[in-house]
Amino acid sequence: MKFLDQAKIYIRSGDGGAGCISFRREKFIEFGGPDGGDGGRGGDVWAECVEGLNTLIDYRYQQHFKAQKGEHGMGKNRAGAKGRDVVLKVPEGTQILDEDGETVIADLTKVGQKILLGRGGNGGFGNAYFTTSTNRAPRRANPGQEGQERWIILRLKLIADAGLIGLPNAGKSTFLATVTAAKPKIADYPFTTLHPGLGVVRAYSREFVLADIPGLIEGASEGVGLGDRFLSHVERCRVLLHLVEGTSEHAGKAYKTVRHEIEAYGHGLADKPEIVALSKVDALDEETLKEQLARLKRASKRTPYVVSAASGQGVQEVLQALLSVIDAAKVEAQTVDTQEEWHP
Repeated sequence: MKFLDQAKIYIRSGDGGAGCISFRREKFIEFGGPDGGDGGRGGDVWAECVEGLNTLIDYRYQQHFKAQKGEHGMGKNRAGAKGRDVVLKVPEGTQILDEDGETVIADLTKVGQKILLGRGGNGGFGNAYFTTSTNRAPRRANPGQEGQERWIILRLKLIADAGLIGLPNAGKSTFLATVTAAKPKIADYPFTTLHPGLGVVRAYSREFVLADIPGLIEGASEGVGLGDRFLSHVERCRVLLHLVEGTSEHAGKAYKTVRHEIEAYGHGLADKPEIVALSKVDALDEETLKEQLARLKRASKRTPYVVSAASGQGVQEVLQALLSVIDAAKVEAQTVDTQEEWHP
């Protein structure tokens, strides 16, 4: 299991330590009195977004995380030590959801973000706390408060500027391997890609991140094939590159099949900017290429690009189109952020 994008884990913050009942009794001390210390506070459970992680594989074999309990109070007014915290380290783009799988607790998209998931219980008061002018020798102390426990779901959504979508064997992995240093599995059979892949594209003195996901087939929204679960990894993309295999029976029908599954998936994915390209054109004769282009143009209602990742034909044109859409989306996002800053 090289890639894990979802995990259900149990967390529990530490219980607070109990207060102490103690009295000072020393030789030659005329007046003693209560000197029981307070219990220590239980440890907290945190989630932190860190660098260097791109999967949730750390949570496959360990699903229970418990913070340390607070130490009990002691005599001589000694308070118990606080319990050690537990920090769950997660990659960028991790969503933390409640047990129902729908309520979003946090969305960690930047390195350094940190959120408290479970607060440790307060320590109990020792009997020294209850001393009053009328009760000089209290014989009571509080137990520590219990920690918080819950089940949570960690769901990773890769953060990329552009995403590759299409049917199996549409040439997505070949395109990723051509334009980036990534080395996805490439073979002449469907579903060679079983988990999402990322690569950094360097073109025209700029860089952007390209994500490749397993192919969709008809009925993916109902769980056919690998399903549409991996579509969550292109939810954050600014633009989608839809590759349609030129050697398929009907390029237009292939395009509509994937679009139907995207619309069924929802989450605003169907509204994202889309660039359509006919792939594997080096394997087509001129007549077939012209026919497939016409079919794809009618189905997508736009002029598709012509691409062959194996020979490099049309690759630079597609990259230039992707960069233009990404740049426009970044400018729009900066404008929105500036407006929110001036008009909260």
